Amino acid sequence: MAKPLTLYNTLSREKEVFMPLSPPKVGMYTCGPTVYNYAHIGNLRSYIFADILRKTLAYNGYDVEQVMNITDVGHLTDDADAGEDKMEKGAAREGKNVWEIAEQYTSAFKRDMKKLNIAEPTIWCKATAHIKEQIALVRALIEKGVTYETSDGIYFDTSMIDDYGKLARLKPEALEGGKRVDLGEKRQKTDFALWKFSPKEEQRAMEWIFDGPRSGMLVTRAMRATLTPEEKRRLGFPGWHIECSAMSSKYLGEQFDLHTGGIDHIPVHHTNEIAQAETAFGKKPWVKYWMHGEFLVLEKEKMAKSGENFLTLSVLEKKGYDPLDYRYLCLTAHYRQQLTFSWDAMKTAKQSRERLRNIIDELRGREESKGDPAPYKQAFLEEINDDLNVPKGVATLWNALRDKGLGSKEKLSLVKEFEKVLSLGLLQEDAVSIPEEIVTLAEKREKARERKDFKESDRLRDEIKAKGYQINDTKEGWKIKKV
Repeated sequence: MAKPLTLYNTLSREKEVFMPLSPPKVGMYTCGPTVYNYAHIGNLRSYIFADILRKTLAYNGYDVEQVMNITDVGHLTDDADAGEDKMEKGAAREGKNVWEIAEQYTSAFKRDMKKLNIAEPTIWCKATAHIKEQIALVRALIEKGVTYETSDGIYFDTSMIDDYGKLARLKPEALEGGKRVDLGEKRQKTDFALWKFSPKEEQRAMEWIFDGPRSGMLVTRAMRATLTPEEKRRLGFPGWHIECSAMSSKYLGEQFDLHTGGIDHIPVHHTNEIAQAETAFGKKPWVKYWMHGEFLVLEKEKMAKSGENFLTLSVLEKKGYDPLDYRYLCLTAHYRQQLTFSWDAMKTAKQSRERLRNIIDELRGREESKGDPAPYKQAFLEEINDDLNVPKGVATLWNALRDKGLGSKEKLSLVKEFEKVLSLGLLQEDAVSIPEEIVTLAEKREKARERKDFKESDRLRDEIKAKGYQINDTKEGWKIKKV
């Protein structure tokens, strides 16, 4: 009997046996991108981790409903509720409006997901399409008496709850506003904006009415002059943290199973999500299991959306790498370990994945059946069930393919099984048009083999390889693929 699925819960700092609230259904929320620029490969590592989690849950027989947000408003450049809205910054950078920027980078993100074999969430939810839900949640918190207003917004008063910061294990001194910290009108430095007010004399690209019968309505330039004093008083846009709490709870309920994201979300974003949601809904814990993926680092620095550290999937593709080579690289490290990116590491990942595909191509030409694949299947299940230990799962795949006691049919069945989680494209056929020149060389090589002129056969094989293609001999004849 397989060991039960255990997952590391950031909230408890322990591995816990996974026990969903309403099995076999599992509610899972994944913090999605802020669509003001391309996702860099460090961001994408986090989504590969969430994809492995979702597919592991499905592999264990759970019915997963995954919700992922698209943040297209409200994420300021400073986590301390200051600076520009990242969407407006992106629009200014490219000379477009915010809606065009959101559409452009949402589409780019979805393309990257598809290239990486990341399954689409059950539900996509855009922040700008859920303003009314966010306003309703802010009002619920106002009624609870845990908010206050300043000249620039409505803030959550973190001193009103006893367990603020429990996810991040914040120390008491971290919750106090010291003399060296400029709090402005905030009471504590950990207080955070639920709703930001628009500048009185400035038209923002995105702003909504908070109060009155038109609450939640997007304000156009023509409308602004027609607003009532009540509407103008709290005209603005939602804080970043309120978005995720409102949207996740709309689709998954006021209490659900899993919430994922990068470790950078722990001290601020996810901490504040917990504070506002548990206060509003009265459910503790609001989320049963919190899971976080570690950083991808480049020369000991965090990947960033600026300078040489801004590496996107398209950069990898231009250097000759398949996006699934990058997925393979990510699967060589546990999701809770930092992964150092280098071009040498990418080269090794590409070679390893290509070797796997070559082995599998060779297996396709055989009809051999022997041995029992069950021990490998059992080992793989236990490894992924041990807090998603995918590196061990990949090692089990290699061991199975090298096992001379297994036939080709058994090996291919294991690849098909493991691919339900790994999703490395190991069984997909390359849709590549082979040039006539390469086909001609392959035919000449086949004739040399028939003559048993193996020296000429090897020379032609090397010539084909030098031109960027690889030839494999199977019982069904030769096969060529681009390398």
